Amino acid sequence: MEAMKETVDQSLREMRDTFASGRTRSVKWRKTQLEAIIEMVKDNEDKMCDVLFQDLGKHSIEAFRDELGFVMRSATTALNSLDKWVVPRKSNLPLLFYPATGKVISEPYGTVLVLSSWNFPISLSLDPMIGAISAGNTVLLKASELSPNASALLAKTIPSYLDNKAIKVIEGGPDVATILLQHQWDKIFFTGSPRIGKIIMAAAAEHLTPVTLELGGKCPTIIDHHSVSKDMKSVVKRISGGKWGSCSGQACISVDYILVEQSFASSLIEMFKPVIRSFFGENPKESGCVARIVTKKHFQRLSRLLNDPRVQASIVYGGSMDEEKLYVEPTILLNPPLDSEIMNEEIFGPVLPIITLRDIQESIGFIKSKPKPLAIYAFTMDEKLKTRILSETSSGSVTFNDVMIQYMCDALPFGGVGESGMGRYHGKYSFECFSHEKAIMEGSLAMDLEARYPPWNNFKLTFIRLAFREAYFKLVLLMLGLKR
Repeated sequence: MEAMKETVDQSLREMRDTFASGRTRSVKWRKTQLEAIIEMVKDNEDKMCDVLFQDLGKHSIEAFRDELGFVMRSATTALNSLDKWVVPRKSNLPLLFYPATGKVISEPYGTVLVLSSWNFPISLSLDPMIGAISAGNTVLLKASELSPNASALLAKTIPSYLDNKAIKVIEGGPDVATILLQHQWDKIFFTGSPRIGKIIMAAAAEHLTPVTLELGGKCPTIIDHHSVSKDMKSVVKRISGGKWGSCSGQACISVDYILVEQSFASSLIEMFKPVIRSFFGENPKESGCVARIVTKKHFQRLSRLLNDPRVQASIVYGGSMDEEKLYVEPTILLNPPLDSEIMNEEIFGPVLPIITLRDIQESIGFIKSKPKPLAIYAFTMDEKLKTRILSETSSGSVTFNDVMIQYMCDALPFGGVGESGMGRYHGKYSFECFSHEKAIMEGSLAMDLEARYPPWNNFKLTFIRLAFREAYFKLVLLMLGLKR
């Protein structure tokens, strides 16, 4: 590990020297790097699809939709918008401060550490990097050891396309992450589990380093079947595609469980079955469209959750597993015990519990009783229910009548709250995530207000009171001697 420590030290010195030189502050430099990311993904599309299949069993179309296409869109948005993002924003100061002027400028933090995740190893590495580069930072990416082929490809290709004195990649496991966290950074961005997020935050606190934590949690989906009865086919397809068609449920924004009225539960289950078969065939394991579980350890965790006898009794569809192929069949549970482990930790796999309620309005209380999720999904046309969800619950985001699409929309911020994370990114929000917004105020020496200086008297106290209230007419009267 001494060699790795020296590598990290040397990389940090070089990145800090590069940042200090001012090179990364240049808009031209930032655009060149963004163009290089787009070119890198285009040139290596086949290789990237191959490694995503090797690491996670992702179909090439799923890989392009969720990772490569997403990255190219993100980089293109930043490239096309950067000139607008970097312009200082003028602030309209209250008349009280006249003739002073104010503005806000966005400046880079400096040297940024990005700790990537394994479930979307290309996009969750390059997307935050795009934000950090757009803001003018130098970046060190710690690629995940759980997706070794994707990480190796990034470590090989990034230095060939990007400025390797400013942008670096390091592979390795937890020991490497520990070494990285012992150093001082100007910003840390982490995607992963809440448990590791707490470790990151504790390490960052040693140096008062700002952090953005993109974590997860149990994302609920409410189905108000009364108001969407005519569209239930689309409802079921969207939930099925989001749950089983994106990394086999191994996504922080995946549907974790469904809340539905008891009277509709059996009908809902019967609607899921043909949709799953239409997506993955009679034998999903051989379909080539179901991503596999990332490691044996993660497979065994899912196996443990499902092998709880009480949970076993709740399986109404699927449930088969193949440890050798790291395969878990798309599985549906009906009312697993609420105190079971599967209902108290993020599932992160292709298992979908359905929890029944007497009335769908009870879903609000159910969600409020749990930690704040990264996303809430609700299929409803009932405006009162929508209002209750928005006003009575807290979550990173709320999506009505669809699932997971909010992540793809770079016009909206993406991030968590509470145990599901802190901070936000995507699009301009990524630029802001990796920028310090510095306030600039320029006063004038042409005039001075004596009321701001001692010695104090009643006139000055009255002046200050009126000034704080922005009672300008009364201030004029006071200064003319017409008001006491």
